[in-house]
Amino acid sequence: MQQAASEKDVFYKWAAALAIITIVYNIIEGCVSVLFGMQDETLVLFAFGMDSYVEVISGVGIWHMVYRMKQADVSDHDAFEQKALRITGWAFYCLAVGLLATASVGIYTGKKPETTFWGIVVSAVSILSMWLLIRYKTKIGRQYNSQALIADANCSKACMYFSVVLIISSIGYETTGFGAVDSIGAVGIAGLSYREGREAFAKSNGNMTCSCQGDCL
Repeated sequence: MQQAASEKDVFYKWAAALAIITIVYNIIEGCVSVLFGMQDETLVLFAFGMDSYVEVISGVGIWHMVYRMKQADVSDHDAFEQKALRITGWAFYCLAVGLLATASVGIYTGKKPETTFWGIVVSAVSILSMWLLIRYKTKIGRQYNSQALIADANCSKACMYFSVVLIISSIGYETTGFGAVDSIGAVGIAGLSYREGREAFAKSNGNMTCSCQGDCL
């Protein structure tokens, strides 16, 4: 009994630490991406940064769930988590609409960024960071037989898709100089944002989950 309780404590510490690391990383990534996105007038990098801020809201909800489950055995979202998921969903929807409108104007006017160099740097760092987070979430999940944490690791792969769109778009512009590539990349992020928003609402209704739901251990 004591060994099982000790294993649970260790698991929750790892789960909470990974959630906090994800939150802090997304805050830093968002600040850097928005700053360079505005400075270099690259819409896709700015969009990537705004997505990072939305991911922070989702990350706070996941951290709260882990903390709550450590205190008591629960299997459903509480009011805070449901609200965080709905805010996340609406934020993703608003981001998608804003990006589509801005990208359309950019394509129509032929707007070009000054450079997408920092988009390449940020996306490369993001892909590596997400890979590490996915790896450790999966490792800890398997070590403590937590299908919930493994599912959360799989959901983290969605963040990598944003990074892949960013790096493809950034390299595409740097190699071709075709301004529309930047706007097209933003459209890609808009599409992913819509999908993430839809999934956030589904999770708030209990239809699917990427975090600890039911037995975390």
